[in-house]
Amino acid sequence: MAVTVTAVILTLIGLALFGFGSQLVMLGGSFYYLLSGLAFLLTAVLLFKRNRAALHVYAVFIVATLAWAVWEVGFDWWQLGPRGGVIILIGLWLLVPWVRKPLGFSSPTGLSYSPNAWPLVLSVLASFAVAGYSMAQDPHDQAGSLPQEIASAAPVYGGEVPDGDWHQYGRTPYGQRYSPLTQVNVDNVSQLKEAWRYQTGDVKLPDDVGETTYQVTPLKIGNTLYICTPHNWAIAIDAATGKEKWKYDPNVGLNPDRQHQTCRGVSYYAEPNAAAGTACAQRVYLPTSDARLIALDAATGQVCTSFADQGVLHLEQGMKYNPAGYYYSTSPPVIAAGKIIIGGAVNDNYSTQEQSGVIRAFDVNSGALIWNWDSGNPQKTEPIAAGETYTTNSPNSWSVLSYDEGLGLVYVPLGNQVPDQLGMGRSENVEKYSSSIVALDINTGKDRWVRQTVHHDLWDMDVPAQPVLLDITKDGQTVPALVGPTKQGDIYVLDRRTGEPLLPITEEPAPTGAIPEDFTSPTQPTSALSFKPEPLQEKNMWGVSMFDQLACRIRFHQLNYKGRYTPPSLNGSIIYPGNFGTFNWGSVAVDPERQVMFGMPTYLAFTSQLVPRADIPPKGQDEKGSEQGLNRNDGAPYGVFMGPFLGPLKIPCQAPPWGYVAGADLRTGDVAYKHKNGTVYDMTPLPLPFKVGVPGIGGPMITKGGVAFLGAAVDNYLRAYDLTTGKELWEARLPAGGQATPMTYSLENGKQYVVMVAGGHGSVGTKPGDYVIAYTLP
Repeated sequence: MAVTVTAVILTLIGLALFGFGSQLVMLGGSFYYLLSGLAFLLTAVLLFKRNRAALHVYAVFIVATLAWAVWEVGFDWWQLGPRGGVIILIGLWLLVPWVRKPLGFSSPTGLSYSPNAWPLVLSVLASFAVAGYSMAQDPHDQAGSLPQEIASAAPVYGGEVPDGDWHQYGRTPYGQRYSPLTQVNVDNVSQLKEAWRYQTGDVKLPDDVGETTYQVTPLKIGNTLYICTPHNWAIAIDAATGKEKWKYDPNVGLNPDRQHQTCRGVSYYAEPNAAAGTACAQRVYLPTSDARLIALDAATGQVCTSFADQGVLHLEQGMKYNPAGYYYSTSPPVIAAGKIIIGGAVNDNYSTQEQSGVIRAFDVNSGALIWNWDSGNPQKTEPIAAGETYTTNSPNSWSVLSYDEGLGLVYVPLGNQVPDQLGMGRSENVEKYSSSIVALDINTGKDRWVRQTVHHDLWDMDVPAQPVLLDITKDGQTVPALVGPTKQGDIYVLDRRTGEPLLPITEEPAPTGAIPEDFTSPTQPTSALSFKPEPLQEKNMWGVSMFDQLACRIRFHQLNYKGRYTPPSLNGSIIYPGNFGTFNWGSVAVDPERQVMFGMPTYLAFTSQLVPRADIPPKGQDEKGSEQGLNRNDGAPYGVFMGPFLGPLKIPCQAPPWGYVAGADLRTGDVAYKHKNGTVYDMTPLPLPFKVGVPGIGGPMITKGGVAFLGAAVDNYLRAYDLTTGKELWEARLPAGGQATPMTYSLENGKQYVVMVAGGHGSVGTKPGDYVIAYTLP
């Protein structure tokens, strides 16, 4: 009976593999699955006949599979396992007595003999040996060390921030995410313990949009931390005890059209000539998801009514179109030279009639408009007159800006014009400024220079990260530099005075194949410092078994793919790196003394398929805003269906690793190391601590003690690394997803703390929460 059941199962497997394997071959793919289907069928026929040759045939099949798998992917366990797992399990089953013994034979004298199982035993043992060896290998690891010598003995951090404070999103207006504190260092970081824990009470609600996320980096001024929450509550916390000082709820409500429900941070300002104890002498500015900027007294949380309209600046002013929920500021504005400079996020791919991506400077005290820079009309920076409007759908800046006081320049990371995947009809200005870094004069708003990172962007490759400013030693000279991480993996190192490259930028040929109404740029820029991934191949397709791996191989050949910058199509295209990007809003951290960087490159392919207008169904009553799934692009000839490139089991079709930690020398552009980051502990039904290298979204922080801190990965840990080697030194389990950027500070007694928020990220599916957690040495 066991033999018959086994034969039936192998027949079904064989038929499926032969059928889908034939489809793969016709698409130009591997012959292996077709041939494996024949091997299963032949084994099944021999089992039905109770022929002991079934074991020998299957042994040959195992050896052939082993040889093919090693030839295709080498000794990479996470690639070998899915290829051979099912096959080896069936081989073990064929060795059990109630399957093997009925395949024996009887001698003329009537004695029964079991079939010779040694070939099958040896093939299985050989597979175990290869598996054991491959588990001990890490073919994706790049080991090395960053230079330890001090390149700048007196580095410039930007702004006048006390060593123990953290005044802006990236600590200073330079956005370095670097602290000069040294109490916590590589020798003692493993001793960090939780000091206090605070819960905000702002939790994800059932009616929230999918991307409700907790991305805030706290500020620390004096003895107080300032944070905001996903629903835009502003909260002040005692930095020593974690006790709440005040809380302000702006009552932003819920809007299903918002793509994002988040707040990355608040901004702080101290009036330089105010008398001690004056109300609103120190202020916190809170951006909200209903397009307001609210001024609060940093001491009490009360609204500062002298600012703008009774303490509230309405950011929808000057917009020709103003659909609710389509425009808001998710990032804290920059405050510099008596001005608040703020951009805004525009919903991706909702409509051709959305708000402008204008960058505006307002008086920090009165809220009066001082200048406006609209990438759709960049020459006109004087405040628009009453009744005038900004350019509809012009490229926007949803991330964090940087500022150099000495040069008087604000550095703006710009996104793309929506619809992201449709480039026809874009103006000359849009083509110039989309997906670029722009330097604006702090006094006039005029642009001084622009550095485009993608030409004619059809992939949503916004410049997502705050540009990082530091001085770099080049040919014996100190050069003011800007480091610009991008979604496509390139990191631009520029002279921030002019935008000219300090590390070479080359133009490389790019794929063609846009829809007839559109076009692609013949070349795309690439920086000498780049974490761009290798192009995907069929052998990179993955799954937990040979079956879903086969499905991904078929899908890989069905979709359009010619490498990085494959254009969207009606058939569907693979976009790699995907929309999450190699780097995102978490940016990178730099050490201005050693002139090195630490970051978290992430590799996750997406798919993008254009949908003709006639094929787009009416909007559902309960439909919520999202960047994944169907993006309607109302008013455009096509919508777009987009999302991660997943297999039948909703896991990535692309083989791991998906996430790394990496260090690079900013003077030379050399990548010193690249190590897998994160485990599947929170990605699988069982909490397995396998270090696969998982995706993440969030940012790192560096200290002068030589330690880099990073959460971000989807396995709910905060980790510390040796900045020099990338070696993991410490980890702390978080109660929720840590998709944010940590920060550090010290108190008057010299005690240093490291703080991380843990609240999860809706798009990556990590556990939601409302935690602020501080760690310190015993």
